[in-house]
Amino acid sequence: MSGDPSDVSTGAPNGGPRVNRLVPAPLETVTLPEAFAFPEGVEHWVRAVFVASVDGAATIAGHAGGLGNDTDKSLFALNRALADVILVGAGTARIEDYGPAEDDRQWRHLRQGRTPTAPMAVVSHSLDFDFSSPLFTEAPDDARTIVITCADAPAQARAQAAEVAEVVVAGGSTVNLSAAIAELVSRGLTRIVCEGGPRLFTDLLRTGDVDELSLTRSPMLVAGDGTSILHGARFDPPADLSLASLYGTDDGYLYLLYRRTG
Repeated sequence: MSGDPSDVSTGAPNGGPRVNRLVPAPLETVTLPEAFAFPEGVEHWVRAVFVASVDGAATIAGHAGGLGNDTDKSLFALNRALADVILVGAGTARIEDYGPAEDDRQWRHLRQGRTPTAPMAVVSHSLDFDFSSPLFTEAPDDARTIVITCADAPAQARAQAAEVAEVVVAGGSTVNLSAAIAELVSRGLTRIVCEGGPRLFTDLLRTGDVDELSLTRSPMLVAGDGTSILHGARFDPPADLSLASLYGTDDGYLYLLYRRTG
């Protein structure tokens, strides 16, 4: 190789495009609440939360739990503490055996003036739930589980849901996610954290109802043909994002916040 190697870093013509070196760099250590605070002065905000391997896998053996580290677990709990409501698809709720959000001692102070935990809001057309499960029977009175469905959902299942949850009807033959978000906002639930799954996240992106993605990148390679953070037909054109912030820990995990730009 000929020439002065310093040309590459100084941006000389033969160095090609410039890139920003993020690591190593002067480091600024911040707390998770500082790094992942919701923006102020907005009417409402929808943040999707995922963890994925380097090769894009969102699950190991069908579950997301094996991908995260202790910081990711704290971040997951933080996002729940910051949320006014936790939005999740019915399939994810079943696979991950969802119950009500837990009162996390580490982040309890962040919920002053609100209920101790945020309610769950589960999106389903079929309403194929076990209504005797903890998701419904153990939800506190001040944070009852919300079921978001559509007018064509089975009437009997809607009646069962109404006995153990708050029912929101948004849309006719399918769930209208924009109408569902508007209904949550009308109830004062303006900071919305979506925990998936991939199909719900994809549908929210299609309707323009996602503002931000909180993505933990796990330093693992999983392979296989398992789940990614999106599921559905290809976006045309692709959904553009901008990187709002990037943080890391010494164990190789990266914690990213992306904003939707288009």
